[in-house]
Amino acid sequence: MEELTTFLTSIGEEVEDAEEGMFPQHSHHTFYSIRSPRTKKTPVLWKITPLFAEWITTQSNPFWTTTILTPTSTVLELGCGISGLIALALSPKITHYIATDQEYVHRLLRSNLETNAPSQHPRSKAGSHRKPSKHGPNNNKTAQKPTPNITFTTLDWETDDPALLKDSIANNDGNTGREDRGFDVLISCDCIYNEALIAPFVRTCADVCRLRAVYGAEKELGEGEMRPTVCVIAQQQRSPEVFEAWLRETMRVFRVWRVGDEVLGGKLASGSGYLVHVLVLKDGDL
Repeated sequence: MEELTTFLTSIGEEVEDAEEGMFPQHSHHTFYSIRSPRTKKTPVLWKITPLFAEWITTQSNPFWTTTILTPTSTVLELGCGISGLIALALSPKITHYIATDQEYVHRLLRSNLETNAPSQHPRSKAGSHRKPSKHGPNNNKTAQKPTPNITFTTLDWETDDPALLKDSIANNDGNTGREDRGFDVLISCDCIYNEALIAPFVRTCADVCRLRAVYGAEKELGEGEMRPTVCVIAQQQRSPEVFEAWLRETMRVFRVWRVGDEVLGGKLASGSGYLVHVLVLKDGDL
């Protein structure tokens, strides 16, 4: 796990205490308007989304320089919303991107993906969907992909099983002898805005990470084990109480790093009103 250790030591300081991890509140509720060509409604896109999309796709980002992200990566996004911006920005650089949210975003998300789709992805493969399980994501509502390597599927944080998320992909391209149900990176951008969301969100992140090995600086991957999932959580600072509650709940099951200003750059750094954290599941939390 040398690459992961190198990555974690390069991104910033580990948060050891939830109170020390608190930061001043900012009131940057800036958003962009985006209009779907098929509707008169004008949904909003929080400003952090394009800033995060730009940051995560920059080749000098430690996610790329330490090979946490590579052209063979599979990425999962929680709470993708209707814009599809992060998926559109990142998908040309990886093998597969699964965007998840509630069903009501499906139509507008698909419209935005169709409108802004890049040229066909060279690494994608065609195939049929598997039969969904009643205990898994609602894959019968999986979007027909206007971009070949982006898949949308519904995911209920309280009832669905993340182990079945890859059933929405036609092919599983793992190189191991057993099927890999996990993900290289989990992304969440501005999903936590009230306390009711915190427990199911953190639980879902943990369930996703349990599909892969657990990080330990001195641990070696066993035969057939895939590298641990890395979570990257971007947030806009709103309520200090909500943020502290999220951080406390997260630190129960995850080790947490706050991404430093020198890594984030000016647009997401301190004073911008945004925070980016990296999480890895605690060793022994199974």
